[in-house]
Amino acid sequence: MAEQFEMLSALSKSGNSLNFWQNFFVKFYQAFIYGDRWKLYLDGVGTTLVITAVALAMGVVLGSVVALVRVAHDQQRAHHRNLVLGIFNFICKIYTTVIRGTPMMVQLLIMSMVIFKTSRNHTVVGALALGINSGAYVSEIIRGGLMSVDPGQMEAGRSLGLNYLTTMVLIVIPQAIRSVLPALGNEFIILLKDTSLVTVIGGKELLYAAQGIMNRTYEAMFPLLGTAAIYLVLVMLFSWLLGKLERRLRQGDRR
Repeated sequence: MAEQFEMLSALSKSGNSLNFWQNFFVKFYQAFIYGDRWKLYLDGVGTTLVITAVALAMGVVLGSVVALVRVAHDQQRAHHRNLVLGIFNFICKIYTTVIRGTPMMVQLLIMSMVIFKTSRNHTVVGALALGINSGAYVSEIIRGGLMSVDPGQMEAGRSLGLNYLTTMVLIVIPQAIRSVLPALGNEFIILLKDTSLVTVIGGKELLYAAQGIMNRTYEAMFPLLGTAAIYLVLVMLFSWLLGKLERRLRQGDRR
């Protein structure tokens, strides 16, 4: 195969025209096989998954905290308002409003060129920016799930002598998880695709690898199509896994 590639490349460079399949083979070989370039895509996939995992973990933790603060504030009695909780609720509202109201690209550029302008680890900066962005959306997903649980569940827990936090952890949150899981799965898939934006600030993920190959071969079609295909396979795989998890949870409910 390598010999055939060298021969066809030499013919092309000498001015001879190649037919469709010969041209297809040369460009495909250049994009994926020549110099073990497939390893660059593989490294990019690994970095993409790491960025997604870090950003998702950060988003879930941050989003859960914000959601709990806002729900706790909203569930206070009218004449028993906690001032400290009100301040934290105000900060959480500003956070979700600003993050959801500004483009992801702008947030990435601010993180890399303003807040962490001296950092050279652009991949970590990108993961941090994605996690902060995801946290705002996850908080609204979780808050909606918590608010959808029947208020009687909270009252039942409190009547048994449980405090607010214990009731949330043992009674309300387990019920809310089932309703928010599809939305959280969708957020995970969006986050996986948004990792491609990290390339803009110099993060070395999948699209960064494809761009490096494009700069060497001066051919964009195969690296970009290959990158799109890899993202599609990853999304389909995780969608399948999320579907299995949802079915298992539904079976547990029926039991």
